[in-house]
Amino acid sequence: MNCLYHPDTVLTASDLETLAEGLLAEIPIPGVEATAFDSGIIRRTLLQAAVDQKSIKAVTDTTRETYSDDYTLAQLHTVPPEELEAIVNDLFAQQAAMILGPGPRIICLDFVDIHYHGCPHAAAGELCHTKPRDGTSQCHRYLAGFVLCRAKPLVVAVTPVRGDEPKSDAVERLLDHVAALPFEVAGLLADRGLYAGETVKRLDAVAPVALPIIRRGKQMAGKLETTVSYWTEYVMYEGSERELRFPLAVCVSYQQGNRGKHGLLVRAYVACDLTDRTPKEVEALYQKRSAIETAFRTMREARARTSTTDPAVRLLFVLVSFLLRNLWVIVRWGVLATPRRGGRALPVWFRFEVFREWIDHALDITLSRTWEAPTNCVGIPATYSQLDAG
Repeated sequence: MNCLYHPDTVLTASDLETLAEGLLAEIPIPGVEATAFDSGIIRRTLLQAAVDQKSIKAVTDTTRETYSDDYTLAQLHTVPPEELEAIVNDLFAQQAAMILGPGPRIICLDFVDIHYHGCPHAAAGELCHTKPRDGTSQCHRYLAGFVLCRAKPLVVAVTPVRGDEPKSDAVERLLDHVAALPFEVAGLLADRGLYAGETVKRLDAVAPVALPIIRRGKQMAGKLETTVSYWTEYVMYEGSERELRFPLAVCVSYQQGNRGKHGLLVRAYVACDLTDRTPKEVEALYQKRSAIETAFRTMREARARTSTTDPAVRLLFVLVSFLLRNLWVIVRWGVLATPRRGGRALPVWFRFEVFREWIDHALDITLSRTWEAPTNCVGIPATYSQLDAG
């Protein structure tokens, strides 16, 4: 890690491989009882599967310095999910401390859904349901927190979400991870999927919250019948023990032919502790979180492929992809960006694709990737060439 604070004059693929392996070295792999193995080989196999978007089998079939895919996966199945989540979130906090500094930060909360066609590993509650894609509505779901920062959009917390648990439980776990971060949380911008009474109450206890409402109920419909932006109060579960009141920012804008649509567009946001702003300012703040879509895309580009039903292994692959994405952000800003007045100039050429290619190239050497294949020693039958000549 010293090369991140005191870099040499050049950055090599070997340097990136060393940094990535250092991160994965923190991941606990107890292994099958009474089985002796080199955990470094297991981690390097996992790393190449991630950066190359391949399965463990695809890596082991083309390299000499790896175990078989069955043996490798047998060791990965022993990774304890609770310990894994705790350790990786500690790593996220360390990564944040490296380049973000102590100032207050806004965090965006969103779900990451990995669509899934198989059966549950142990219980149906492992799976969540989302919009159908590729012929399935089942998915493994994760709740992630990202820092709202243009040059350094790090992921700072991740937790798996089960289909049989309230979303507020997942939010509770994520906020516990957020509490360990080395900076103050200035605000939370949450996905509309978190619109629920208990969730809003839990988020509001931590920091100011902006969250788009889900349009349902006569009370909400009445508040959205307007032609001007305004502040109001919304009462959820009115008259019950769960009654919850919060400020509602109702924002009106003109669509102006965007996507072929015209007329007024009315949106409303839960806006706890944000009433010092106008409703339009709340909406502008919330719309900044659209940058996390890029974070999701890059994360998926470093996720190893698998057909296993084990949610622990799938969680491992997702967390590794987030760690690698963060490492790319850190190297790009900390080592390669050019210092200048007003902020460092990020290197446009050092895309996440390049970062992955460099690590993949270094691992090709480390794992002795084979670049040859046995032929059939027969070739094309001579009769074929005679037919061409005719």
